[in-house]
Parts: sequence; C-alpha cells; structure tokens
Amino acid sequence: MRTTFDAQITAALFDRQGAIFALGDGSVRFEGGEFSAAHDGAVLCAVVHPSGDGVVTGGDDGRVIWHRRGEAGVLATARGQWIDAVDASAESGLIAFSAGKTLSVIDAKDAGFRRDFQHERTVSGVAFEPKGRRVATSTYGGAALWFARIADQKPTFLKWAGSHTAVTFSPDGAFVVTAMQDAQLHGWRLKDQKNLRMGGYPSKVRSMSFLANGQMMATSGAQGVVLWPFVGSNGPMGREAIEIGFDEGSVVALVASRPRHGLLAAGLSDGRVWVAEPAGQGLNFLKADRGAPVVALAMSADAARVAWADEDGHAGVDGV
Repeated sequence: MRTTFDAQITAALFDRQGAIFALGDGSVRFEGGEFSAAHDGAVLCAVVHPSGDGVVTGGDDGRVIWHRRGEAGVLATARGQWIDAVDASAESGLIAFSAGKTLSVIDAKDAGFRRDFQHERTVSGVAFEPKGRRVATSTYGGAALWFARIADQKPTFLKWAGSHTAVTFSPDGAFVVTAMQDAQLHGWRLKDQKNLRMGGYPSKVRSMSFLANGQMMATSGAQGVVLWPFVGSNGPMGREAIEIGFDEGSVVALVASRPRHGLLAAGLSDGRVWVAEPAGQGLNFLKADRGAPVVALAMSADAARVAWADEDGHAGVDGV
C-alpha cells in the first residue's frame, strides 16, 4: 500500500486489524480507508488501545480519544494542557498520559477510575512496565516510577542529571532506559538502581525498541542502528554497542521492532526504510528511493509488516 496524506503524519501503529496513521490535522486514518476526525488540533501522541482494537491519541486540544473503525470517544481531558505522551498496557488494561507536570492513569474498563500524579518538572515520556502495574515517566533530573493504581504515594525517583526526553522498560522489567536531550541514553538496573551510561551518539535519540526476546535494544540517533545487548542480569553494563546498516550519508531517524521477534526496521533521514535481522547479512529495503525524512514507523505484532510515513505526507505499508 502507498498513499499520500494532506497533513503531517505524527504516528504509525498496528492494531490487531491493520495499520493506522495519526495526523497533525487531528485525524486518524485506518489502512482500510476508515477515518476519524475527533481532535480539534494536532494529534501529538498515539498508542494501541489495551484491547488491541483501535488507537488512543492525545492532542493539543487536551483530550485523550479512543478511535475505532467507525467510532471515536473521549476517554479523558486535561483542561488547558497539551497531551504530550501516552502509553497503554494490554496486561492491566490501563492507559497513562502526561499533560504538563501531571501523569494521569485511567482504566479502559472503568470510566470512573483516574489517578493523577504530580511532578516537579514537565513530564516528557510515559511507559508501562511489562505487567502494567507500574508506570515510569521521564522528566528533568531522571525518571519517576509510580504504582499505577495507588492514589497517595511517593514515587521511586531514579536520578541522573540532565533533561530526559523519553522512557522505556526492558521486556523483563529489570531495566529502565531513558533518552536524553544531550544525545545519549541513560539506564538503571531496578533491583539496585545501578546506573548504565550509554553514550557515543552523534545526534539525539528519538526512538528505542526491543527485539530478539528482549536480548537487544535498537536505537536511532546514529548513521546506523545502534544495538545494545540486554543478555543476563547486567544488561549492557560494561558492554559495547554494535551498529548495523551504517551509511555516512544518512542518519537513522526511527527504529521499530517487536520484543518476541528478531527483525528490525529502520527509517532514515533521507526517506529510505529497511528491515534486517541483526545477525544476518545485508539490508532489505522496503523503500529504496530517497526523499523526505521518515517521521513515523511501526512493525506489526507478528513482525510481518511495516508501516512508515515521511515528512511530506507519503506513507506506506509493506510486507516483510
């Protein structure tokens, strides 16, 4: 599939039925042609709904909306604030989103449930642990860990100086990793809060994704995809990253993979898109022609398809 949208594409995702694109005009477009225009303003962030049906988006209109094929409904609002980040857990059925300095958690099956957690500084990223019981936020000075359902609590704060812009858990729940404003990653082993320094990037890391049963984490931010080893209880501690697909003429803008599968997709600053098995030879280009930078990238749950979009509104869904 190839198509062109008349608005900036802010996210690409796969729910259990197919590919979905979220756009800067506030709309959500489904691969089958269905269309939802529920936001008054841009879609800033998106995640697959815990049910696997449709997507949850956050907008600059302060609304969190569930879009399905043929219907859309508001799940939550943050008055006067942009919804900056969103995540969802299929395991716990919870949805977390950030607006300014507040992390909010709602329950997909209980419209009356909501928890709001305050931070001293703006929250930039949100991520559930694999079991969905705790949620991490990235903020200035480190990452905060909250129990998603408990109302009154003090978070566990993982400290590291600087501005942290995104956050993720390793698939086994043992590590938290953040991307930082100053072109590096930082990680913590949760059992003892030991720091993992993960630097050496020529540009800011915008994308992190685990693959190969959680044994590797792929990142953007270099001329090739940077792969960190997460084998054993020490993770990348004391180990070097490797780089695949190096091309000095471009930078990897985004990566996409699935924790249980070994395939990796990369979207480049020159518009090309490739997939590869890190242990294999060579790259399989799904989009070999150069163009505008890739701004959205996703891999289907079975690692059989990749959805991509570039800065000029061109988008595609390709079989691997």
